Amino acid sequence: EKSGVNTSSSYESNNDDPGLPDDYIPKKTSYLKEINEKSKLNSKISKLNFDLDNIIYTSLKQYNSNFSNQINDKLYDVNSLMVQNKNIDKKSNVFKKNDPRRIFNLGNRLWHSDSSFKKIPAKYSLLSSKTIVKKGGNTEFSDMRLAYENLEDDIRNKIETLYCEHSLIYSRQRLGFDMEKELSKNEIKNFKPVLQPMVRKIKENKRKTIYLSSHIGKIKGWLRPDAMCFVDDLIEYATQKKFKYVHKWKVNDLIMWDNRQTMHRVRSFDDINETRDMRRTTIEGEEALI
Repeated sequence: EKSGVNTSSSYESNNDDPGLPDDYIPKKTSYLKEINEKSKLNSKISKLNFDLDNIIYTSLKQYNSNFSNQINDKLYDVNSLMVQNKNIDKKSNVFKKNDPRRIFNLGNRLWHSDSSFKKIPAKYSLLSSKTIVKKGGNTEFSDMRLAYENLEDDIRNKIETLYCEHSLIYSRQRLGFDMEKELSKNEIKNFKPVLQPMVRKIKENKRKTIYLSSHIGKIKGWLRPDAMCFVDDLIEYATQKKFKYVHKWKVNDLIMWDNRQTMHRVRSFDDINETRDMRRTTIEGEEALI
């Protein structure tokens, strides 16, 4: 597939960042305990009894609804391992406009790669739609392999040796949401920025990718204003129409993607008046990049 995304049938979410509790309210509570529990569950996900490596690189052009149901059944059998991504609370009430959970989830409208802020970042993600909205809410993917290969030579040479700091703190700061004010000093330590290379080489296909995300807040050795301008320019370049796939959701769609080779984002929708209920599973990578 052009974008590194299986486009046969699909899914996306309101909270794409693995490790966050389903009912996360940004305040100084038992947040760390919930984060740690989610991290342990994410590790267990990688032991599911089907070969994701084969699924990711197989094009299901003749997508069979029975296959979709089988996959969903298998995933929902381990529902405790899945993150429910939605704009409703446990009582099915839509989040109010000023609800901190809603504001935090707006970060998923920024281009990102799942869990790039972790020392061992995510490898694959799966997303399934249970309830969709009437307008908007599409998920966009951008092929970071093609973006790398089409870079001008001087830019490609420049990024080869660059290292970036990734953190949820940085992506939420872009929205005006200051996690450093919302969390205690002990809690904020768990979001310490992680250094990642700006260029990755994928062992399966030997292709290089630009490892970008809105979680980037600094480039090692650069002034921060220069770094942010450069990162924003790269994101703008890498998300051109020629590099993108846009998925328009149907109920029970399932989509799988490779976080090493793509960025993604959810598009705007009326999250104050409509319900968008999605389920996501994220597969942890095998090793740290540095």
